[in-house]
Formats: sequence, structure tokens, C-alpha cells
Amino acid sequence: MCGIVGYVGKRNCADVLVGSLRKLEYRGYDSAGIAVFENNKIKVEKCQGKLDNLVAKMERDGKPSGVCGIGHTRWATHGEPSDINSHPHGNKRLSIVHNGIIENYAKLKIFLEEQGYSFVSQTDTETVSKLLDYYYDGAPVDTIIRAISEVEGSYALGIIFRDFPDRIFAVRKDSPLIIGVGEGENFIASDVPAILNYTKNYYLLEQDEIAVISRDEVIIYDIHKEIVHKELQTADWDADAAEKGGYEHFMLKEIHEQPTAIKTTITPRINEGMPDFSECGLTDEILASYRNIYIVACGTAMHAGMVGKYVIEKLARTPVTVDMASEFRYRDPIVGEGDLVILISQSGETADTKEALNISKRKGAKTLALVNVKGSSIAREADMVMYTHAGPEISVASTKAFTVQISMMYMLAFKLAYAKGVITEEKCREYVSELLEVPALIEKYLSDKNEAQYAASRIMNAESLLYIGRGLDYALSMEGSLKLKEISYIHSEAYAAGELKHGPIALISDQTPVIAIATQSDVLEKTVSNIEEVKSRGAKVVLMCGENAQIGEGVADYVIRIPECDKLLMPIVAAVPLQLIAYYTAILRGNDVDQPRNLAKSVTVE
Repeated sequence: MCGIVGYVGKRNCADVLVGSLRKLEYRGYDSAGIAVFENNKIKVEKCQGKLDNLVAKMERDGKPSGVCGIGHTRWATHGEPSDINSHPHGNKRLSIVHNGIIENYAKLKIFLEEQGYSFVSQTDTETVSKLLDYYYDGAPVDTIIRAISEVEGSYALGIIFRDFPDRIFAVRKDSPLIIGVGEGENFIASDVPAILNYTKNYYLLEQDEIAVISRDEVIIYDIHKEIVHKELQTADWDADAAEKGGYEHFMLKEIHEQPTAIKTTITPRINEGMPDFSECGLTDEILASYRNIYIVACGTAMHAGMVGKYVIEKLARTPVTVDMASEFRYRDPIVGEGDLVILISQSGETADTKEALNISKRKGAKTLALVNVKGSSIAREADMVMYTHAGPEISVASTKAFTVQISMMYMLAFKLAYAKGVITEEKCREYVSELLEVPALIEKYLSDKNEAQYAASRIMNAESLLYIGRGLDYALSMEGSLKLKEISYIHSEAYAAGELKHGPIALISDQTPVIAIATQSDVLEKTVSNIEEVKSRGAKVVLMCGENAQIGEGVADYVIRIPECDKLLMPIVAAVPLQLIAYYTAILRGNDVDQPRNLAKSVTVE
């Protein structure tokens, strides 16, 4: 998740670009850079770190002077944060900024090297800049059409060509991009807040549309070079709200970002239909050699680990222990040589998880970090690291970080099961293919959120409630309960449905709602029996199940049906309505959704 901007007009371009990037810095702050036309040449200034570093650098070196240029603030995916990996990328003929991931960059890089090109960065973006240069014949739009026909992945590109010093070119696929329309000036940006200081009018660029922007004109083409006529949009929100992309809260925005976040995380780890962890040296032989697997994390990340435990043990038949990091560090865990410890953390700075990492290394175990922030402490110190490309998560209540973490747990389970010979290559490919379909199922559910809103209205006045489920549904119940506690402040607990009769059923009354999760077809009848037990004691039940599940009339007071996929993968889809129930319950109770009381985004103390 990066932020890109562009400006052409009469103002000092560098000032506009820096000001606009400040509005997008939440999208990434690993590096920043701008490219500006100055005396008919493209002058580039970029450096590692936050935008303030770039400003300080330009104060020392001299700020580019011109009225047309592009800018970028980076959330590093391919290549560590560094000056050389910073955007813009290009040469004397052109310069580009990019938001997204180029999935076939390795293949393109080999081709371009064969044509005599050399590479200086570790980024996927540099391959696109060189591919554009390879095809450039003086006709920018034709060049862009030809280049993107060979590019696989997601992208929003801002491009300037030296031959056209008064124009910006832009194209997008999957990654967002808008065209801001001013008076005698025009803009490109990843999100509306970047342009609000100058204009509230903008065009939404659609898939594979190409925009040519000059100070007095915006022309938009489709992939066939036909001119597209678009309706001019007008932002009716203030700058603070616009940073949320038009959503009322960051949490809701991040819930909606989950399909893209999942795709961005898993797709680069798929090679010819199979899981590929060569990025961290985790080969089949190494993975299959581990005796035991430990997953250590806190809060939501630990719940992702619980899902991972079920799936790894089910598919790979390898024992997995899930530990709270705060307990692991004090219980003298039995871990050592031949074991793999997986540390899961969104921030990569969680204090308890960091200490669990240190303990594991001292005891001789191999450590694998699964984190979202490049260059974080856990990422640097672990033996191996895999990044979840969720982009910045601003809301304290984690949503997209959870779903990308469990997506990676599935990928590890598929890889381990194949490496150990428990599943065939054909079955492994089948699982990977089904996982790739999950983002579309989430998008389908997000298209109509009325069920979750209604369910929230049924529980909003409760003082206490229970979540129940079996197997993977129990692991998901724990996360659903945590989300509700975090932002609605309603006391809730999660129990394995079969354990109710062993004590917790004493809590049930007509004042205690129950949210039952029943997505696992092999235990559906058992879960329904548990629902009937709480119904008979007066509980109001909200049941969440697959859209094809056979549920008798009257089993629950309200049923939420979700799109079906392989039962093993249902927790990824089912997580979304649980997040929405928590979100809408908090809204109905008048709470601060993004900054709930007593909580911080990254826990860096014990």
C-alpha cells in the first residue's frame, strides 16, 4: 500500500507534491520521492524514511523547480526500505511511481536483462520502468498499452516522459487512482485527501483506463485507445474524513480492503500453482525436517495462530502448539533444535512476542516471523521473515491483518502437507486455487452488509454474551469475541460449543445472546444440538453458517448466511461478518470505533 501523486499546473510542483504526499503518508512511510521537470530534464529527489527526510534532503540539495511532476510515499513490498529502492524509478527518458505489486516481475526482469538492461534496485517497479523504456517510440499512450498487456498484478502508475514536459500519464488496475480537476491545474492521487487543498472535483479511473493530464485538459482512454467520457465527481467530505476513503471509520475501510490485502499477500507466494517460500529460504526439505511447530503471538495474531494450528495439524499431521507470547516467555517452554517457532505480529514490535523470539533462538529453535511492517524488530531478528502485504492498518481493532495472517497460515499448511508427502501435488494445487477464490467471496459478502447491521441491533443492549463454535469455528469464535469486546465494550466470551454443558451453560438466560458459528459441515449437526440447548434456556441466538447449510426452521432467531467455499477455508470468509457485527454494535452504542478506550495499535511494553 503506497501513495502516489502527480501535479501539472502553475504552482511550484515540488511544494504541491510534498503537501499532497503528507495527506497520504498513512499509506506508507518507508521512503518518499518526487520527480519534477526542470529545464526540460527530469530531476529526481528521493530517500529512505518518512517524508520529513525528503524535505530535509531537498533543503540541503536544492528543491526541484518546475510545474509538472509525480511523487510517491512507499510501503515497502519488494526490496527493503532504502534510498535506491525508493520511488520514482526510471532513467533520462521517463520516470514512474507505482502502487501495487507486479506478480510476474521476475519473468519480465529476465527478458529485459536479455535485451541489455541492468537493474539497480530490488523492486518490482523498476521492471515496469524498463519495460516502458523498451517499448517507448515517442508515443506514450501506445507504449503504456503495450507494456501493461505484459504486466500481471496490481498497479496504479504515474508516468512522465521527457519528451512531454507538460503532461502526466496514468493507468491503473486493482490499485486505486483518481484524477483531480482544478482550474488551470490537474492532479493524480491514490486517494482524495491528497487533492482537497486544491480541488474537490475528480474523476475515478477505472480498470486499465489511461489518463493523459495537462494543466488545462484531462483525456482518458480505454485499453483500445478509445476516448472515455466520465462523470465528474465532487467530494462532499472534509479532509479528515477523506483520508478514510469516504468511509466513516478506518475500521470499515480496512474491512473493505481485505480482498485486495489477501490477494497482495498470497499471490507473490504462488509459483506455477504451488506455494513458494523461496523468499526466506524455506524449502520443502527444510520445512519437512521440523519436529514440532510452535506459533507464538498475542491477541488477534494468536487467534490467527489457532486457525493455523487446526489447518496444519489437519493437513500436514504435524503437532502444533499455540502459545500466548506473554505466557510463553515465562513458562520455560520445551522448545529446541529441530523445532520451528512462528512469531506472528502485525507491527513486528510486540514486546512479549519479541522476547519469545529471543527465548526460542537461545534454545536453538529456528524462528520464522510473520509480520506486516518491514524492518521491524521481529523481522530483523528472526532467522526467516515473511511479510504480510496488508498495507498500513490504522484502526486499533485489527481486521485485514487477521485475514492476511490466516491466509498465510493456510499457505504454510499446504506447503508443509505437500513437503511431508501427506497430500499430493494435485491436491496442493487444488487448495491453492481455492484459496485464490476467497477474496471474491469476501467481496460478494461485502456487497450487502444488512445482515450484520441487523444482528448488531439485536445484541447492542446486552451486558454479556457468548460466542460458540466447534473446531475451526471455535478458533473464529475467539476472534469474534475479542473484536466485540475491543470496540463495543460488551463483555463476551468464546467457548467450544461442546463444552457448554460442562459449566458455561450456567451463564445462559433470556438476557444472554449467543452468536453461534457453524461453517464446518462435518460438525454442523453437533453444533445445532448445542444451539438447541441454549435456546431451550431462553437465549436469543444469531447463527452464522454457509449459504447452503441445511438448518431447520426455528433453530436460531436470526441466521446470517455467507458464501460457501471448501470448509477448511471458511474461517477467512466468516471473519468478515464477525468484524462487521462488532463494528455496527460499537456504532449503535456511540463508541469511538477506531480508537477504543485503553487500547493502542502496537503493544511495545509487557
